[in-house]
Amino acid sequence: MKEKEIDWNSEMRFCFTLYIDCDTMSSAERRMIMAQTMVNFRIDEEVKRKMESACKEMGLSLSTAFNIFAVKVGNERRIPFEISADPFYSESNMKVLEERAAKIESGESVPKEHELIEV
Repeated sequence: MKEKEIDWNSEMRFCFTLYIDCDTMSSAERRMIMAQTMVNFRIDEEVKRKMESACKEMGLSLSTAFNIFAVKVGNERRIPFEISADPFYSESNMKVLEERAAKIESGESVPKEHELIEV
């Protein structure tokens, strides 16, 4: 068994360990056997706890849930759910906020208190 480890260091650390015995397998066997890869990454403890709880209720392990996610991403070439940015940080809103801040800094405008609006 040959072991190859690739290690990237960034905000999130991923270590991939791939075990393949290429010397003893025929090309047909290589196609039939799916190579297993170990993936390690950091996740917030509370997020992990909630995910473990949800997975347990569905009869899944964390490993199975991540495998389902990985297969879906690989097959569909997309994240299988919507990811969107907070509209507060949109380019148009940031421009408005910068203009308002500039007016406040120049004394052209005075900030006013208002009641919070729940959305």
